[in-house]
Amino acid sequence: MMTIIRIAIALVVTASAAAAQDLARMEQVIQSHVSAGTFMGTVLVARDGKMILNKSYGMANLELEVPNTPTTKFRLGSITKQFTAAAILLLEQQGKLKIDDPVKTYLPDAPTAWDRIRVFNLLTHTSGIFNFTALADYNTIKLTPRTPETAIAAIRDKVLDFGPGENYSYSNSGYIVLGAIIEKVSGQSYEKFVADNFFKPLGMNDSGYDSNTEVIKRRASGYIRTPAGYRNAGFIHMSIPHAAGALYSTTEDLLKWEQALFGGKVLSQASLDRMTTPFKNDYGFGLISALQKGRRVISHNGGIDGFNSSMAYYPDTRTVVIVLANVNGPVPDTLVPQLAGLMHGDTVTLTSERKEIALPAATQSKYVGTYQLAPAASMMITIDGDRLKAQLTGQIANPIFPQSETLFFLKVVDAQIEFAADGSSLVLHQGGREMKATRTK
Repeated sequence: MMTIIRIAIALVVTASAAAAQDLARMEQVIQSHVSAGTFMGTVLVARDGKMILNKSYGMANLELEVPNTPTTKFRLGSITKQFTAAAILLLEQQGKLKIDDPVKTYLPDAPTAWDRIRVFNLLTHTSGIFNFTALADYNTIKLTPRTPETAIAAIRDKVLDFGPGENYSYSNSGYIVLGAIIEKVSGQSYEKFVADNFFKPLGMNDSGYDSNTEVIKRRASGYIRTPAGYRNAGFIHMSIPHAAGALYSTTEDLLKWEQALFGGKVLSQASLDRMTTPFKNDYGFGLISALQKGRRVISHNGGIDGFNSSMAYYPDTRTVVIVLANVNGPVPDTLVPQLAGLMHGDTVTLTSERKEIALPAATQSKYVGTYQLAPAASMMITIDGDRLKAQLTGQIANPIFPQSETLFFLKVVDAQIEFAADGSSLVLHQGGREMKATRTK
């Protein structure tokens, strides 16, 4: 008996020491972004509902020197979409709509081109409807209020990008249309529906639909980072993103949401299963379900003027990681897999800890070419002197630095590119995911 007790005590001490070490490394990882001036915001990590880390960094308002806290409210951007998807599923459970119905069942004035578009297609970004944020005059449109009906009118006559269900293309327009359906079917505004059915019942008292005019206590200001330092983000009228991205919340409220959603308190198991089952490109209904280092992760991120967010749930270990930032940039998407990795016993290597080696230009030149990552996305590898550069479709070229003869890393983002020795393919490692690409030329 004494031997068993001693073993138990040793295990507890070891687990405690490991937890302390993980927390210390988490803090080190977060601080690497804070010290670089690329992150201000709040971070929460939890397992089985117990908060492991709940901490804030930087300022909610730089001008007034108000610090961020765990109860600071941040705009969520597209994390809003999972609330919209849950609202649609809830209405289906109530017998008020069917996801497989045509959109015109609920919006009979929709154009003829939308006849074959189902509610399902809106949820999964497979409708082919033009993304309104890509309109040429979007930067002017976003400055003034508009209803979902006005937003739909602006894109209703656009030619569909593809036939419904034939392809995937992320479309904020689809979720604006879903917002209009929610309002039509429920007889409530989108704002009131999510408040009455989600926020109030779950005690999410620090969550809501954002406003440009209301005084909202503990709301963060949004910033962009420039070579000259932080600047106030541009204006967007919060009627514009609507059901595609208009909500605000806190990390603590979002933990309540994750616990309720995946704990069966929001939807039936059948509805939740449908919501989290990917259709195309790992996308389900308002959520992405994928593998990250062999672990299933259900997640979504968001971006809106001055704010970026990322939230992930790991069902096998019931781990939640939430990062909300009030400065635009990719840090939330980087931090979530880093912190989740530490929670699962992985080793996390920061970009500053990677060591560049000398590699002859002749060795590097065999990797020059174009690699197909996705149907509409390629990575072009070029060489400038003795330095390789990588350029994704629609983005600028960035230098990559050799760690070995086949493994290179970027410094502008936390990503690595691993080439096949013969240059026939590559693997992009980013955000805990591996994206394989074959050389096409």
